Amino acid sequence: MDPFDSNSADRANMPRNMIENSMFEEESDVVDLAKESPSFPTFPALDPDEVAYEPRSSRLLVRGLGENDMDEDEEDCESSARLLGMSFMNRSSSLRPSSSPYTRQGLPRSCSRPSARTTVVCVLLLVIVASMAMVLYFLPGCTFTKSGCLKPNSTAPLQPVYPQSTSGELFPWTDIRLPASIQPLSYDLTLNPDLNTMTFTGRTVIKMTVRHDTMRIVLHSAELKITNATFQLGDRKPSDVTVLEYKPWQQIAVKFSEDLKAGQECVLTLDYSANLSHTYDGFYKSSYTDKDGNKRVLAATQFEPLAARKAFPCFDEPAFKASFLIKISRNQNFTTLSNMPKAKTTSLSNDLWLDEFEKTSVNMSTYLVAFIVADFTPISRNVSKSLLSVYCVPEKKEHTEYALDTASKLLQFYNDFFEIDYPLPKLDLVAVPDFLAGAMENWGLITFRETSLLVLKQSSPLDKQLVAFVIAHELAHQWFGNLVTMRWWNDLWLNEGFASYMQYMSLQTVLPQLDVDNAFLAVRFRALDKDALNSSHPVSMQVRTTEQVAEMFDSVSYEKGASLLLMLNSSLPGEQQFRKGIIQYLKEFSGSNTVTDDLWNSLTQVEVPPQQVTVSEMMSSWTLQKGFPLVIVSRKGDQVTLTQEPFLLTADNSRHTSSLWHIPVTYINDSCSLAPECKQVFTLKTKSATLKIPESVKWLKLNYKNSGFYIVHYGNESWAALIDALKNNVSVLTHEDRASLIHNTFALSRLGRVSLHQVLSLLNYMTNETEAAPVTEALLQLTTIYRLLDKRQEEGLVARMENYILHNFGALMENQSWGEEDRVSKQELRSAVLRVACSLHEPKCCQQAKTLFKQYVESNGTARIPGDLQRVVYTVAAQTDEDWTTLLEMYRHATSDAEKRNMLRGLASTQDTRRIAWILKAGLRGDLIQTQELALVISAVSSGFAGYLFAWDFVTENWDALIEEFPVGSFALQSIIQSTTSQFSTQTHLDQVQSFFSGLKDRGSEMRSVQEALEVIRLNQRWMETNLPLLKHWL
Repeated sequence: MDPFDSNSADRANMPRNMIENSMFEEESDVVDLAKESPSFPTFPALDPDEVAYEPRSSRLLVRGLGENDMDEDEEDCESSARLLGMSFMNRSSSLRPSSSPYTRQGLPRSCSRPSARTTVVCVLLLVIVASMAMVLYFLPGCTFTKSGCLKPNSTAPLQPVYPQSTSGELFPWTDIRLPASIQPLSYDLTLNPDLNTMTFTGRTVIKMTVRHDTMRIVLHSAELKITNATFQLGDRKPSDVTVLEYKPWQQIAVKFSEDLKAGQECVLTLDYSANLSHTYDGFYKSSYTDKDGNKRVLAATQFEPLAARKAFPCFDEPAFKASFLIKISRNQNFTTLSNMPKAKTTSLSNDLWLDEFEKTSVNMSTYLVAFIVADFTPISRNVSKSLLSVYCVPEKKEHTEYALDTASKLLQFYNDFFEIDYPLPKLDLVAVPDFLAGAMENWGLITFRETSLLVLKQSSPLDKQLVAFVIAHELAHQWFGNLVTMRWWNDLWLNEGFASYMQYMSLQTVLPQLDVDNAFLAVRFRALDKDALNSSHPVSMQVRTTEQVAEMFDSVSYEKGASLLLMLNSSLPGEQQFRKGIIQYLKEFSGSNTVTDDLWNSLTQVEVPPQQVTVSEMMSSWTLQKGFPLVIVSRKGDQVTLTQEPFLLTADNSRHTSSLWHIPVTYINDSCSLAPECKQVFTLKTKSATLKIPESVKWLKLNYKNSGFYIVHYGNESWAALIDALKNNVSVLTHEDRASLIHNTFALSRLGRVSLHQVLSLLNYMTNETEAAPVTEALLQLTTIYRLLDKRQEEGLVARMENYILHNFGALMENQSWGEEDRVSKQELRSAVLRVACSLHEPKCCQQAKTLFKQYVESNGTARIPGDLQRVVYTVAAQTDEDWTTLLEMYRHATSDAEKRNMLRGLASTQDTRRIAWILKAGLRGDLIQTQELALVISAVSSGFAGYLFAWDFVTENWDALIEEFPVGSFALQSIIQSTTSQFSTQTHLDQVQSFFSGLKDRGSEMRSVQEALEVIRLNQRWMETNLPLLKHWL
């Protein structure tokens, strides 16, 4: 492979819809280089970026075609070319140029009356000439077009079709990915934001090295107006250059008349201006209202994944790491923050100052650059060699202590665990009032939503657990993602899967009182549910477009990635092998970019022999194919046969024979089932395999503590044995294993492998269950069915389902306290149980919630509602006119961010249709309710009977406004689609959803979340058709 072509392995063929809809939206934008015309410029020989690979289906390269050698792919290329506006010349010989060496010549007229001998000779000569012409025709001696061979081809490279830039000149690059010919070394950024006009100007000075000969520099820029550009090669004098822009790919370029030579260094200086972004990415404007009611403005950044280009021209791909020197001008009333500590401040005028930050001591990807201009206040502490600070708006300073304490402990833990100290001199954690994501791991300047960082001292353990999760996740990124970065977004899971896994693993050690195991278990269940859909995707997959990159930020990259790492860690011999492997990975690739195989190779190198398969062989089966296996257990005496097949809720016959996983199957039995030492491991690598057990074993439970990413189906006798065991002694299995059985049996019911009767038989033991994990899983599954029935207006079944839930969980609901509770697991149990009880209008629950709310209101805020009960209490309160109005007023003045969210959930749960319409519009307006909370509002509205159709209508009517706020493919948009469609179960709703999204075209129709929504509706429809008669019989 060409050593200069670092991108070639990552480049997939261009999706057809992108070329047709995005790149060539107007016919005039495409120039047919096949046409021979003096008006077209002569292009230089292709540099190595273009020769290194030929994406056959990209439709960007016009291939030479003989008259008879078009296969199906080439016919597709021809049809694509027509769509792109290219005019292929007629392929008939009569339209070939007269100079073509393959033009057949007529016979001389002197042979009008040949002899027989002459005729034979002439015929032979004609056959020879024709044969030679055909041979020459099909030889690769020239580059063919539809008109034949235009000229002898001595160089052989393919001629690209260059798109038109905004100026009308041809843009010198033909791929959405940047060429590998230039490597940035350093950026010198100067930014001048004006928070009055909400605009900014900037200067970017990029020092680069030439990796191989090229006649162009191509980089990214989006929504920036380049006002001046100069270029300096080596020690030569800088000169002005022309910048070309191709907006569909957010690229700019500078062309040169002669090659830049490999090894040369050069400097490109770009001056520009722009508006501060009104969305939540790039360099965007934000504001908040202070305690005196005054509006305060600020500017912050969010660059991941592809928005650094909106703040400064740059090589905006993860592999283009460089150092950064950042300078920001500000009004004297503001402070500035960036990745590094402030080096100096210079006065520019009476009211304006320039803050210069130290040059980054590490090379980093552009998406990790960050800066903020605001009036925030910090608290700080030294941890090891770094200054750790938490910043927020001044009136919330007292909410930062828990975050500082937690971050201090976690930073020290990661320093020790990874055996690599955090490399920067400071680390700031900043609560931004207007922030769409939960948090962002910018190196040295981590940004958070206020709800993800700020908690009161008296906040509930569950609120503190949430903050600890986010801090642990983002701090883990300082190693996984920042120090070692995925090469391209197809391996995003190397960042997010690892950070997700480490957030749970670290807190188990650092803050064991937070009891994070149940939360991680629930996350794994939901990841299985998502990955069971045919619309899911492999952990590692090719992505190219902006929308495809955005959609990688989903449960597969995060939760499934974390689940696979847990499974791997649990299956490796030796307690420290996993840790040793990731330490080696971090040290070997520190400061570099990696692919998934680099991680597997590091773990394999520290493997304790003997192993039957390498880590790479085992884990590739999990990361390179979507979905997960169903393990089927069949027992005869002492022989247990395990068989695997793909677990797919939507049938896909092509995968039943081809998909195999290397499954580390763990199992326990009735003789030893609780302690970790009871666990036994069997590796299932083939379609089917057999293991031996003592005949005296009464039952087996596979997937100990649900540490593996698979679902298990037992035979009828084995299911009966497990159900009987739980009825006799609920503690015969760990609470994780009990929850696992509940989750698996509901999943198998959706698959059609287990009857609903069997599911309800298992749940009969729940009257004795007191642990949070199995109870919350059972209630989640049952309330999902309840809501589907409710939306179908199956009133009789809804009433019977209510009675079933209240009968089986009534004692547990009755026993819950309404006072303060210190244990996290008790809070998890109580909040889940009481939320369901009050939603089913259980009288005692509703009355107690009303009483707590009344006491809180009458105390003028001095009384306190326990944090884990706030959502229940506020939801009940919002069902009456008077209390809804009171709650809205409380929301206006609340200072606790966690409590405000609970109030907002309550307000959005109203069944008053006028108020539903109002709160949806208020969330989109963004004045009283921040637009960042709109996805939460829509989710809460959708869960209620009165609101779910309102929410869907709101989304369809305001789609353009939504994608203006939330980029197509973003997690917020995924969430909105899921919450508004997941409770549909009729053909009418399926047709409505399909019709709406199919009409969107490039405004969201191709999103994976749309395909997922349609699949879920079909599955709901199928489940209803299968189970409605059975429910009527059993309930």
